[in-house]
Amino acid sequence: MRLRLRGPEGTSTITLPDDAQVHDLITAIVSQTSIPSFDVKYGYPPQPLLLSESDPSLPLSQLGVKLNNEQLTVSAKDSPAPTRPSVPVDEASKRQEGESKKPAGPVSLKRKGMEGDVPEVALPDRGATLVLPGDDLSMHELRSLVASTIQAKQDVYSKVVLEQEPDDYCRWIQTADAWGGAIELGILAEAFGVEVVCVDVQSLTPHTFPPPTPAQHRCILIYSGIHYDLVAQTPLPNASDPSSDQKIWDISDNSILSSAVDLCRLLQEKHYFTDTGGMGIRCNDCGTVVRGEKEAAAHAGKTGHWDMVEV
Repeated sequence: MRLRLRGPEGTSTITLPDDAQVHDLITAIVSQTSIPSFDVKYGYPPQPLLLSESDPSLPLSQLGVKLNNEQLTVSAKDSPAPTRPSVPVDEASKRQEGESKKPAGPVSLKRKGMEGDVPEVALPDRGATLVLPGDDLSMHELRSLVASTIQAKQDVYSKVVLEQEPDDYCRWIQTADAWGGAIELGILAEAFGVEVVCVDVQSLTPHTFPPPTPAQHRCILIYSGIHYDLVAQTPLPNASDPSSDQKIWDISDNSILSSAVDLCRLLQEKHYFTDTGGMGIRCNDCGTVVRGEKEAAAHAGKTGHWDMVEV
């Protein structure tokens, strides 16, 4: 079981056995954060994880919360806050009515399947194999990290930057069908202190997202027009153990970046990309077919229909 801790001094990752108990998690949090008395929140919107009220010997698997790959926000316990006045019923009703009229977020677009297999492409002239790993167990953790960063830096990630309310954006980016862009890649580059290079399959153009401080290492992503795949290098062409894959390289190693562009060229020939500006999109709510993201967004804004699929 792996969890990411975000505390006053930064972030860290802890690993616990699958049969770990509540006291094991408490001990790990104290060890990592040096905070003896703390509050813990998880998920989005943040919800309290009441460890202190649970039996210390209770297995974490019985807490009723899926903790594996979850991000926990840890803060020192505060003294009880004064009770806030209750909101009048009519005011609460007006607030709820206003919120119900807010847009549901960016269009949820399902990408159509691709003919043939593209999990790996051999590049003999490079002496290695570049693969697109299918292990996305950390996706929930990464989405939570992005949402937490946006919430903590709303002066940077404002409504103008996000093109919608930060709370709505955070809810959207944590859904399984949501794939971010430059905002998310910039956040991840800063969080992990690595340069993120994203190669566009359609244009074969590498886009670089450096962290605020100079990085020593880089990772490489492949962008298909809808979503991203992490590039990994196997030590042997027929290696089957993904744990031996290399996913981070020295920032001065441009040969691997060149290989990634070569890989994208092969993927381009297999049409492993989606032209988001000109693709056909069908609305699953009413059956209307539009062309490209702009028309899809206009249709969604006019009708309130957000469930769409590439045709």
